[in-house]
This record gives sequence, structure tokens and C-alpha cells, in this order.
Amino acid sequence: MSHTPHELAADFPEKSDLIHKLKMTDGEFRHLADRYHEINRAIHRAETNVEPTDDLHEQELRKERMALKDRIAAKLSRSEGA
Repeated sequence: MSHTPHELAADFPEKSDLIHKLKMTDGEFRHLADRYHEINRAIHRAETNVEPTDDLHEQELRKERMALKDRIAAKLSRSEGA
């Protein structure tokens, strides 16, 4: 278990400018990024026992974060090619 937050800019450092641009211009991307950060913060709070949760709930949050990250990565790839 890692107590390090998984921020998008750290996960995609070479795409930080594109992430910022898409947050400003693409409503769907902004929604995905906002939800990713919301889930990511909840996981971090659970890991550090700021807001403890049961293992099943934490696992569900991790799965949702992974799915969001996959969708974000796909949008980043499509946007780079455009």
C-alpha cells in the first residue's frame, strides 16, 4: 500500500501541458479529471487513516480510479494525434 498520491501530472509528466489544456477546453475530460482527483483523494485519506474505510470499499475506489485513469490516458492519446 502506497501513501503517495497518484496525481495526473505525476502519472503523465510529459503530458502536463495537454492535461491543463484539455481541462480548460474539454468538458468531458475536465469531468474525468475532477472525478479522478476526488477518488484519488478518498483513497489517500483511507490509506493514511484520515478517513478509514473497509478493504472492500477501498478496493472499489482503486478499481474506479484505474478505470478513470485508463479513460484519461485514452483521451490524452487521441488528443495528441489530433
